[in-house]
Amino acid sequence: TAVRRFSIANIGLAVATEDALTVPVIKFCDAKSIGQIARERIQLVDKAQKGKLTPDDLGGATFTISNLGMMGITRFCAVINPPQAAILAVGSIREVPVVQDGQVVPGKRMTVTMSCDHRAFDGADGAKFMAALKAILEKPLTLYL
Repeated sequence: TAVRRFSIANIGLAVATEDALTVPVIKFCDAKSIGQIARERIQLVDKAQKGKLTPDDLGGATFTISNLGMMGITRFCAVINPPQAAILAVGSIREVPVVQDGQVVPGKRMTVTMSCDHRAFDGADGAKFMAALKAILEKPLTLYL
């Protein structure tokens, strides 16, 4: 079995519908702005919930994001969709006490877990990806710099 390396980022979004779980795909995310990706996400989720996805909407994901946070789930492990090598599981944002500068203050926390197929994806690279994601989530304006 060969490992295929993609030069593009086609992101699958796990979407629950009344009938099933579907994974529509936002294609070429690496070449799009955050605004474009957000608009396409809204359109694809709407199409999924109306049962109007086409085969082209469903194929070609290189990585999937599964968000159960909207259902109040704080953490979970998502199952990888072959032939992909990883999937990101996003939990809910919750208010918790945090220590900041030696003081306990209200803070927001979210659990994000990545499942990786180590036959194709080195765990150290996964850790670097998660560290970069954490940095972006903590300072999202860096995406625009």
